Amino acid sequence: MAVITELSHLANPLASSTQLETSNSQLDGVPRDLETSIRYETARLLQAAGILLRLPQELVAQSIVILYRFWVGPDGGSLVDHDSTDVAAASLYLAAKPSAHAVSPSQTLQVFHYLNQTRPDYAGAAKQDVPPEDIDWHLSEGDLETARNRLYKVESTMLRVLGFQTHVALPYGLCINYLQTLDVSSSTAGSAVAKRAFAHLNTALFSPQLLYLTFQPSALATAAIYLAARETGAGLPETEWWEVFDVDREDLGFLVVALTSVEGFATEEKQRWGQRKVPLSVEELQAEMERRTMLENGQ
Repeated sequence: MAVITELSHLANPLASSTQLETSNSQLDGVPRDLETSIRYETARLLQAAGILLRLPQELVAQSIVILYRFWVGPDGGSLVDHDSTDVAAASLYLAAKPSAHAVSPSQTLQVFHYLNQTRPDYAGAAKQDVPPEDIDWHLSEGDLETARNRLYKVESTMLRVLGFQTHVALPYGLCINYLQTLDVSSSTAGSAVAKRAFAHLNTALFSPQLLYLTFQPSALATAAIYLAARETGAGLPETEWWEVFDVDREDLGFLVVALTSVEGFATEEKQRWGQRKVPLSVEELQAEMERRTMLENGQ
Protein backbone atom coordinates (compact mmCIF):
# COMPACT_ATOMS: atom_id res chain seq x y z
CA MET A 1 0.00 0.00 0.00
CA ALA A 2 1.15 3.50 -0.75
CA VAL A 3 1.51 5.29 2.56
CA ILE A 4 -0.41 8.45 3.44
CA THR A 5 1.39 10.09 6.35
CA GLU A 6 -1.70 11.86 7.71
CA LEU A 7 -5.14 10.32 8.02
CA SER A 8 -7.62 11.96 5.68
CA HIS A 9 -11.35 11.81 5.18
CA LEU A 10 -10.70 12.36 1.46
CA ALA A 11 -7.85 10.01 0.51
CA ASN A 12 -6.70 6.43 1.04
CA PRO A 13 -3.42 4.58 0.57
CA LEU A 14 -3.82 2.84 -2.79
CA ALA A 15 -2.56 -0.58 -3.81
CA SER A 16 0.47 -0.56 -6.09
CA SER A 17 0.66 -2.43 -9.41
CA THR A 18 3.01 -4.95 -7.78
CA GLN A 19 0.49 -5.67 -5.05
CA LEU A 20 -2.30 -6.12 -7.59
CA GLU A 21 -0.29 -8.43 -9.83
CA THR A 22 0.53 -11.08 -7.24
CA SER A 23 -0.90 -11.86 -3.83
CA ASN A 24 0.53 -14.00 -1.06
CA SER A 25 -2.31 -16.47 -1.66
CA GLN A 26 -1.24 -16.90 -5.29
CA LEU A 27 2.36 -17.43 -4.19
CA ASP A 28 0.98 -20.20 -1.97
CA GLY A 29 -0.61 -21.86 -5.00
CA VAL A 30 -4.17 -20.52 -4.91
CA PRO A 31 -5.39 -19.90 -8.51
CA ARG A 32 -6.31 -16.29 -9.23
CA ASP A 33 -9.90 -17.09 -10.22
CA LEU A 34 -10.44 -19.08 -7.02
CA GLU A 35 -8.99 -16.24 -4.96
CA THR A 36 -11.37 -13.82 -6.67
CA SER A 37 -14.37 -16.05 -5.90
CA ILE A 38 -13.38 -16.39 -2.25
CA ARG A 39 -12.80 -12.66 -1.90
CA TYR A 40 -16.20 -11.88 -3.42
CA GLU A 41 -18.04 -14.47 -1.32
CA THR A 42 -16.34 -13.28 1.86
CA ALA A 43 -17.35 -9.69 1.11
CA ARG A 44 -20.94 -10.87 0.66
CA LEU A 45 -20.74 -12.67 3.97
CA LEU A 46 -19.42 -9.54 5.65
CA GLN A 47 -22.16 -7.39 4.14
CA ALA A 48 -24.80 -9.83 5.38
CA ALA A 49 -23.25 -9.81 8.87
CA GLY A 50 -23.38 -6.02 8.94
CA ILE A 51 -27.07 -6.09 8.06
CA LEU A 52 -27.89 -8.61 10.78
CA LEU A 53 -25.93 -6.58 13.33
CA ARG A 54 -27.75 -3.44 12.14
CA LEU A 55 -24.51 -1.58 11.49
CA PRO A 56 -24.32 1.53 9.29
CA GLN A 57 -23.36 0.83 5.67
CA GLU A 58 -20.33 3.11 6.00
CA LEU A 59 -18.94 0.86 8.72
CA VAL A 60 -19.60 -2.27 6.68
CA ALA A 61 -17.85 -0.66 3.71
CA GLN A 62 -14.87 0.17 5.88
CA SER A 63 -14.62 -3.42 7.07
CA ILE A 64 -14.74 -4.76 3.49
CA VAL A 65 -11.92 -2.42 2.47
CA ILE A 66 -9.87 -3.56 5.48
CA LEU A 67 -10.54 -7.15 4.41
CA TYR A 68 -9.22 -6.45 0.91
CA ARG A 69 -6.17 -4.59 2.18
CA PHE A 70 -5.18 -7.56 4.28
CA TRP A 71 -5.22 -9.95 1.33
CA VAL A 72 -3.63 -7.76 -1.34
CA GLY A 73 0.01 -8.07 -2.38
CA PRO A 74 2.85 -10.56 -1.76
CA ASP A 75 3.23 -9.26 1.81
CA GLY A 76 -0.45 -9.62 2.65
CA GLY A 77 -2.29 -12.44 4.37
CA SER A 78 -2.78 -15.78 2.66
CA LEU A 79 -5.95 -17.77 2.20
CA VAL A 80 -4.06 -20.96 3.04
CA ASP A 81 -3.18 -19.64 6.49
CA HIS A 82 -6.48 -18.19 7.72
CA ASP A 83 -10.13 -19.12 7.30
CA SER A 84 -11.80 -16.38 5.27
CA THR A 85 -14.69 -16.25 7.72
CA ASP A 86 -12.24 -15.52 10.54
CA VAL A 87 -10.67 -12.69 8.54
CA ALA A 88 -14.12 -11.28 7.75
CA ALA A 89 -15.14 -11.40 11.42
CA ALA A 90 -11.89 -9.73 12.48
CA SER A 91 -12.32 -7.03 9.82
CA LEU A 92 -15.81 -6.18 11.06
CA TYR A 93 -14.70 -6.27 14.69
CA LEU A 94 -11.73 -3.99 13.90
CA ALA A 95 -13.85 -1.48 11.99
CA ALA A 96 -16.59 -1.35 14.60
CA LYS A 97 -14.36 -1.23 17.69
CA PRO A 98 -13.47 2.51 17.62
CA SER A 99 -16.92 3.56 16.35
CA ALA A 100 -20.16 4.39 18.10
CA HIS A 101 -21.46 0.99 16.94
CA ALA A 102 -18.94 -1.35 18.55
CA VAL A 103 -19.99 -5.00 18.67
CA SER A 104 -18.73 -7.61 21.09
CA PRO A 105 -16.67 -10.60 19.97
CA SER A 106 -19.57 -12.83 20.97
CA GLN A 107 -22.07 -10.93 18.81
CA THR A 108 -19.68 -10.93 15.86
CA LEU A 109 -18.85 -14.63 16.07
CA GLN A 110 -22.46 -15.76 16.60
CA VAL A 111 -23.61 -13.86 13.51
CA PHE A 112 -20.85 -15.29 11.32
CA HIS A 113 -21.57 -18.77 12.65
CA TYR A 114 -25.24 -18.34 11.75
CA LEU A 115 -24.40 -17.11 8.24
CA ASN A 116 -21.98 -19.93 7.67
CA GLN A 117 -24.78 -22.40 8.50
CA THR A 118 -27.10 -20.81 5.93
CA ARG A 119 -24.73 -20.42 3.01
CA PRO A 120 -25.06 -20.05 0.05
CA ASP A 121 -28.52 -18.51 0.43
CA TYR A 122 -28.10 -15.67 2.92
CA ALA A 123 -31.67 -14.51 2.39
CA GLY A 124 -33.20 -17.79 3.51
CA ALA A 125 -33.67 -19.02 7.06
CA ALA A 126 -31.74 -22.19 6.28
CA LYS A 127 -30.47 -24.34 3.46
CA GLN A 128 -33.30 -26.09 1.67
CA ASP A 129 -31.77 -29.54 2.12
CA VAL A 130 -31.35 -29.19 5.90
CA PRO A 131 -34.41 -28.88 8.18
CA PRO A 132 -34.20 -25.78 10.43
CA GLU A 133 -34.44 -27.92 13.55
CA ASP A 134 -31.25 -29.76 12.53
CA ILE A 135 -29.14 -26.61 12.22
CA ASP A 136 -26.97 -25.54 15.14
CA TRP A 137 -27.70 -21.81 15.26
CA HIS A 138 -25.55 -20.93 18.26
CA LEU A 139 -21.97 -21.56 19.30
CA SER A 140 -21.57 -23.47 22.55
CA GLU A 141 -19.58 -21.87 25.36
CA GLY A 142 -16.56 -23.99 24.51
CA ASP A 143 -16.75 -23.30 20.78
CA LEU A 144 -17.32 -19.62 21.46
CA GLU A 145 -14.21 -19.41 23.62
CA THR A 146 -12.15 -21.15 20.95
CA ALA A 147 -13.55 -18.85 18.25
CA ARG A 148 -12.91 -15.79 20.41
CA ASN A 149 -9.25 -16.71 20.86
CA ARG A 150 -8.97 -17.29 17.11
CA LEU A 151 -10.58 -13.89 16.48
CA TYR A 152 -8.04 -12.13 18.68
CA LYS A 153 -5.18 -13.95 16.96
CA VAL A 154 -6.40 -13.03 13.47
CA GLU A 155 -7.01 -9.44 14.59
CA SER A 156 -3.42 -9.22 15.81
CA THR A 157 -2.11 -10.64 12.53
CA MET A 158 -4.20 -8.21 10.49
CA LEU A 159 -3.00 -5.21 12.46
CA ARG A 160 0.60 -6.26 11.92
CA VAL A 161 0.13 -6.81 8.17
CA LEU A 162 -1.76 -3.51 7.81
CA GLY A 163 0.82 -1.60 9.83
CA PHE A 164 -2.03 -0.67 12.21
CA GLN A 165 -3.62 1.44 9.43
CA THR A 166 -7.32 0.69 9.65
CA HIS A 167 -8.60 4.13 8.72
CA VAL A 168 -10.66 4.14 5.52
CA ALA A 169 -11.82 7.26 3.69
CA LEU A 170 -15.19 6.60 2.04
CA PRO A 171 -16.94 8.29 -0.90
CA TYR A 172 -20.46 8.57 0.57
CA GLY A 173 -20.04 12.01 2.13
CA LEU A 174 -18.25 13.32 -0.94
CA CYS A 175 -21.08 12.03 -3.11
CA ILE A 176 -23.60 14.15 -1.21
CA ASN A 177 -21.35 17.21 -1.38
CA TYR A 178 -20.80 16.76 -5.11
CA LEU A 179 -24.54 16.45 -5.76
CA GLN A 180 -25.08 19.69 -3.87
CA THR A 181 -22.28 21.39 -5.79
CA LEU A 182 -23.81 20.25 -9.09
CA ASP A 183 -27.21 21.51 -7.85
CA VAL A 184 -28.70 18.07 -8.40
CA SER A 185 -29.86 17.42 -4.86
CA SER A 186 -32.34 20.30 -5.04
CA SER A 187 -33.90 19.12 -8.31
CA THR A 188 -36.95 16.89 -8.60
CA ALA A 189 -34.71 13.99 -9.64
CA GLY A 190 -32.25 14.65 -6.83
CA SER A 191 -33.50 11.89 -4.54
CA ALA A 192 -33.46 9.28 -7.30
CA VAL A 193 -29.95 10.26 -8.38
CA ALA A 194 -28.66 10.08 -4.81
CA LYS A 195 -30.18 6.64 -4.24
CA ARG A 196 -28.74 5.28 -7.49
CA ALA A 197 -25.33 6.82 -6.78
CA PHE A 198 -25.19 5.26 -3.32
CA ALA A 199 -26.27 1.93 -4.81
CA HIS A 200 -23.34 2.11 -7.24
CA LEU A 201 -20.92 2.94 -4.41
CA ASN A 202 -22.13 -0.15 -2.55
CA THR A 203 -21.83 -2.22 -5.72
CA ALA A 204 -18.24 -1.05 -6.14
CA LEU A 205 -17.37 -2.85 -2.91
CA PHE A 206 -17.87 -6.18 -4.67
CA SER A 207 -15.97 -5.41 -7.86
CA PRO A 208 -13.27 -7.98 -8.70
CA GLN A 209 -11.13 -5.01 -9.76
CA LEU A 210 -10.86 -3.84 -6.13
CA LEU A 211 -12.02 -0.34 -6.98
CA TYR A 212 -11.79 0.87 -3.38
CA LEU A 213 -8.10 -0.06 -3.36
CA THR A 214 -7.24 1.43 -6.74
CA PHE A 215 -9.20 4.71 -6.85
CA GLN A 216 -9.64 7.55 -4.41
CA PRO A 217 -13.09 8.30 -2.95
CA SER A 218 -13.45 11.40 -5.12
CA ALA A 219 -13.21 9.31 -8.30
CA LEU A 220 -15.66 6.71 -6.99
CA ALA A 221 -18.19 9.37 -5.99
CA THR A 222 -17.88 11.13 -9.35
CA ALA A 223 -18.36 7.93 -11.36
CA ALA A 224 -21.36 6.93 -9.24
CA ILE A 225 -23.01 10.31 -9.84
CA TYR A 226 -22.27 10.20 -13.58
CA LEU A 227 -23.80 6.74 -13.92
CA ALA A 228 -26.78 7.53 -11.67
CA ALA A 229 -27.58 10.70 -13.60
CA ARG A 230 -27.43 8.82 -16.88
CA GLU A 231 -29.76 6.12 -15.58
CA THR A 232 -32.32 8.53 -14.12
CA GLY A 233 -32.15 11.11 -16.90
CA ALA A 234 -31.11 13.87 -14.50
CA GLY A 235 -29.47 16.86 -16.10
CA LEU A 236 -25.80 17.59 -15.39
CA PRO A 237 -23.59 20.42 -16.69
CA GLU A 238 -22.66 19.93 -20.33
CA THR A 239 -19.06 20.83 -19.57
CA GLU A 240 -16.51 18.31 -18.28
CA TRP A 241 -17.71 18.83 -14.71
CA TRP A 242 -15.83 15.81 -13.35
CA GLU A 243 -12.54 17.68 -13.75
CA VAL A 244 -13.67 20.04 -10.99
CA PHE A 245 -13.47 17.03 -8.66
CA ASP A 246 -9.98 16.12 -9.90
CA VAL A 247 -11.12 13.16 -12.01
CA ASP A 248 -9.98 12.79 -15.61
CA ARG A 249 -12.05 11.35 -18.45
CA GLU A 250 -10.03 8.13 -18.68
CA ASP A 251 -10.52 7.23 -15.02
CA LEU A 252 -14.19 8.16 -15.21
CA GLY A 253 -14.72 5.95 -18.23
CA PHE A 254 -12.93 3.01 -16.62
CA LEU A 255 -14.97 3.30 -13.44
CA VAL A 256 -18.28 3.54 -15.26
CA VAL A 257 -17.49 0.35 -17.19
CA ALA A 258 -16.26 -1.37 -14.02
CA LEU A 259 -19.40 -0.47 -12.08
CA THR A 260 -21.75 -1.68 -14.80
CA SER A 261 -19.85 -4.98 -15.12
CA VAL A 262 -20.26 -6.06 -11.48
CA GLU A 263 -23.75 -7.45 -12.08
CA GLY A 264 -22.45 -9.69 -14.85
CA PHE A 265 -19.59 -10.83 -12.65
CA ALA A 266 -22.00 -11.71 -9.84
CA THR A 267 -24.19 -13.70 -12.23
CA GLU A 268 -21.17 -15.63 -13.51
CA GLU A 269 -20.09 -16.43 -9.97
CA LYS A 270 -23.55 -17.75 -9.13
CA GLN A 271 -23.58 -19.94 -12.23
CA ARG A 272 -20.02 -21.15 -11.63
CA TRP A 273 -20.64 -22.38 -8.13
CA GLY A 274 -24.32 -23.29 -8.30
CA GLN A 275 -25.26 -25.01 -5.05
CA ARG A 276 -21.63 -25.74 -4.17
CA LYS A 277 -20.18 -23.68 -1.36
CA VAL A 278 -17.33 -21.32 -2.15
CA PRO A 279 -14.49 -22.53 0.12
CA LEU A 280 -14.17 -20.10 3.03
CA SER A 281 -12.07 -22.24 5.35
CA VAL A 282 -8.50 -23.47 4.88
CA GLU A 283 -9.78 -27.05 4.88
CA GLU A 284 -12.42 -26.32 2.22
CA LEU A 285 -9.84 -24.45 0.15
CA GLN A 286 -7.40 -27.35 0.19
CA ALA A 287 -10.19 -29.73 -0.82
CA GLU A 288 -11.18 -27.49 -3.76
CA MET A 289 -7.58 -27.22 -4.94
CA GLU A 290 -7.20 -31.01 -4.74
CA ARG A 291 -10.44 -31.43 -6.69
CA ARG A 292 -9.13 -29.15 -9.43
CA THR A 293 -5.84 -31.02 -9.58
CA MET A 294 -7.67 -34.33 -9.99
CA LEU A 295 -9.82 -32.88 -12.78
CA GLU A 296 -6.74 -31.57 -14.58
CA ASN A 297 -5.16 -35.02 -14.34
CA GLY A 298 -8.32 -36.67 -15.65
CA GLN A 299 -9.02 -38.56 -12.45
